[in-house]
Formats: sequence, structure tokens, C-alpha cells
Amino acid sequence: MVDVVYFAWVREGVGKAQESVDPPAEVVTVADLIDWLGHEVLRDKTRLRAAVDQLFVPLDAPIAGAREVAIFPPVTGG
Repeated sequence: MVDVVYFAWVREGVGKAQESVDPPAEVVTVADLIDWLGHEVLRDKTRLRAAVDQLFVPLDAPIAGAREVAIFPPVTGG
């Protein structure tokens, strides 16, 4: 079981702040998880960033053993 947390316009598009999911064994990366979740707002992965257990990761990062995956738009500083 992994908690998926959504932020900013991703959260608004999904319609919830988080969900707990139990992905199948073939879901091994963040990108696989995004595809498996199937939310329309997640289709364009070029507009997404992720963190696994609160560490920023590329979308091809593994999720094995992760307790939390956060999905959010690119962050800018200022």
C-alpha cells in the first residue's frame, strides 16, 4: 500500500488531496504509477514532478518500498 499525495492544480484536477493505493507488481516506477492511476490530469507527464518519501525524484525512479509518492507541478522559486 502506498499513499499518493497530490498538490496544486494536480490535486484540483484529480479531485482529492491523497489516496491510498495498492498497485500491481508490474508498477515499478513513478511513471508506471501515474499511468496506472489513470487520472486524466496526469496524462501529460512532462508537466509533472514527483517525490518518493519526501525526496525529489525523476519519474523513472523506483517505488519499491515507498510509503508515499507525491505528484505535483514544477516548482519555481522567487
